Amino acid sequence: MRAARPLSVVLTVALVLSAAACGGAHGARAWAASVCTTLSPWRTEIGSLTNRAQQQMEIATTPGQAKENLSRLFTGAKDASEKARAGVAKAGVPDVDNGQQIAAGFTGSLASMRDAYGRAASGIDGLATAPAKAFYEQVGKVVDQLNADYQKSSLDTSKLNSTELQEAFDELPECR
Repeated sequence: MRAARPLSVVLTVALVLSAAACGGAHGARAWAASVCTTLSPWRTEIGSLTNRAQQQMEIATTPGQAKENLSRLFTGAKDASEKARAGVAKAGVPDVDNGQQIAAGFTGSLASMRDAYGRAASGIDGLATAPAKAFYEQVGKVVDQLNADYQKSSLDTSKLNSTELQEAFDELPECR
């Protein structure tokens, strides 16, 4: 089924963001700890939603059930991403060179992910479930758009060079 492909993308993006995310707002270590502590439950929630959706999709017998499961997944992921974005925003700005840009990069990436999930949920909600073949073709298009949106929303860590933050992300247990 095509719906499984973006679910693995979700996990990959979550792991990439979390690896890049562990950095700082007051001092570098304090900011990194706050960001990583915020992103850890987000990663867990995204993973849990993905696993549940995959399990449910394997046993779903109707397009209506598939629609309900995908809608729940994307809405849950949107809500979890907004909670993570708000938590990272609360961490403030790291006291490092380009701290404002770094903080904005993290919150912007999470906002873009939130919006991508929201568009996917709306897209799924708007689909007719009959005929089944057409429904699943349209699900594939929603998933393809989610993948494209994800690629656009990923955090470009090459522009967020901070030795202090990188060390904090590498050393703090919260960031592993």
